Amino acid sequence: MNVRAIAEPDPITGFTNCHLGILARFERLSRLPQLLVDPADRAAARQFAETIVRFVREAVFEHHAEEEEALFPAVARSAAAGDERQMVDSLIARLTREHRELEAMWAGIEPALRAIARGRQVDLDVGAVERLCRAYGEHAHFEEAVWLPLAERILSPNDQAALGLTLHLRHALDKVVAYI
Repeated sequence: MNVRAIAEPDPITGFTNCHLGILARFERLSRLPQLLVDPADRAAARQFAETIVRFVREAVFEHHAEEEEALFPAVARSAAAGDERQMVDSLIARLTREHRELEAMWAGIEPALRAIARGRQVDLDVGAVERLCRAYGEHAHFEEAVWLPLAERILSPNDQAALGLTLHLRHALDKVVAYI
């Protein structure tokens, strides 16, 4: 059986596309405090707050899990022993640490966003929102500039196909479990 036929066509591009989607939503999140100022924009703020909470829980955290459980191990397995493997291990440690930091930053603003989604008027920590959006932008930029090009160089076409299949099966399993 041809693994490429059922695997994601290009898993590295898939991670880039995830970053683009996440960054677009975080750009909107950075503008949420402005919506909260004008009572005429409260309905839009409420709807966006509800959407961003669901998106982060379902998409961003899943993206981190896919990187940590599929991409990072695949690159580590394929890295050459010695300097390349040490660099890969160091980058994986950095990116995993950044994931936890971003998730902690999110946890700091999520309760306020949930309250806004329920129509309550709360004080949203604008500085915390700005720090999260800036930090995620820096994290995604680093992954795009350093990590993903390295991963693409290290992973052979067969390794990329196997990674694509792994990701495909993760998504297919989610659909099966959701159906059951």
